[in-house]
Amino acid sequence: MIVVHHLNNSRSQRVLWLLEELGIEYEIKFYERDQKTMLAPASLREVHPLGKSPVITDGQETVAESGAIIEYIIGRYGNGRLIPPSGTPEHVRYTYWLHYAEGSAMPPLVMNLIFNRFGGGDSSANDAFIAPQIKLHFDYVESELGKSMWFVGEEFTAADIQMSFPLELVAMEAELISNRPKIKEFIERIHARPAYKRALERGGKYDFA
Repeated sequence: MIVVHHLNNSRSQRVLWLLEELGIEYEIKFYERDQKTMLAPASLREVHPLGKSPVITDGQETVAESGAIIEYIIGRYGNGRLIPPSGTPEHVRYTYWLHYAEGSAMPPLVMNLIFNRFGGGDSSANDAFIAPQIKLHFDYVESELGKSMWFVGEEFTAADIQMSFPLELVAMEAELISNRPKIKEFIERIHARPAYKRALERGGKYDFA
């Protein structure tokens, strides 16, 4: 059985949601962030050397990184669900968004988080690079969501689950979401899904919902 090593307020919430969408049985091992540093506890390093979440164990397999976990679960347990058929334009688009979430959307958000926490009074880095990058990427996402209901088209896929975390982070800041109605509508749609709600019930406190 899959065990999700689940850190509060983290990307691992997406893994719970995916498993609920697929109706796969799983167990959760809970970890809590340090209240001062907000880092994961050292005990997660016993599961994976980097001590990061998400990470799952499935028998003898240990899989880390959100995208890799989604690919593993979809490939082994999905039975063709939540993924477009191979060889189709939709599958190419699915793969793109699956990797865009962490490869492109998250880095400026992480930099913004670090800047706000440790940047002090110097706003030069934020003004010159971080804020323009956030605007560039989320204007782009807003435009793409104007083309279809979901990131790959009119059908919900695991790429939407992967994209949920950066968009939930953006939605936490009113100035970033106020002029992006398509992103706001996307978040409202995912939060209304029964599987999303079940994942919240099992995963516990999640400030971004």
